[in-house]
Amino acid sequence: MNRRHPGLNLGEAHDSANDDAEKEVFGFWVFMMSDAILFGLLFATYVVLQGNLNGGPGPAELFEMPSVLIQTVLLLTSSLTAGLAQLAMKHELGTRRIVLWLLISLGLGLAFLTMEMRDFLTMTSKGGVPQASGFLSAFFALVPLHGLHVAATCLWLLALLGQIARYGTDDATKTAMLRLGILWHFLDVVWIGIFTIVYVGGLA
Repeated sequence: MNRRHPGLNLGEAHDSANDDAEKEVFGFWVFMMSDAILFGLLFATYVVLQGNLNGGPGPAELFEMPSVLIQTVLLLTSSLTAGLAQLAMKHELGTRRIVLWLLISLGLGLAFLTMEMRDFLTMTSKGGVPQASGFLSAFFALVPLHGLHVAATCLWLLALLGQIARYGTDDATKTAMLRLGILWHFLDVVWIGIFTIVYVGGLA
């Protein structure tokens, strides 16, 4: 198989969309590397400052692991359904199936954001505010930034649904779905890092 770029390749059956994806998807991968560097720096900052509590509340007082576990399941499942939408597009299983999987992905993403916002509010009610300590400053620099990315991705997904409703699965829609899939899976990888380093590591 002639793979033109990392990730899902549409194949020759998609003709010009497959050709467009060669440069557009590769370019998006390059762009995502800058985001990877940003998150890498924030992870490094968190690791350095995580022990600096300044007499304030720490992970044991602030983190609600049952909620974090549910958020993890929601986000990982949303990545699965986003991938199923891409496969439905590649194998031409119909616009309705593509839209269904995208709507499920959107619902899961919004549920994740709702639970995360609730956790942030609970933390602040316990004194877990960014200015309380180095640990909390680093936490609120890293974790909400990921949430902001998820929110932006949900907005992009809404725009994509509008694009499908207006133009169907034309070449622009297909390449947009490929780029959206890369971002969605990237955010899953970042969240696994947050779950492991911030939440599990904080309670270890």
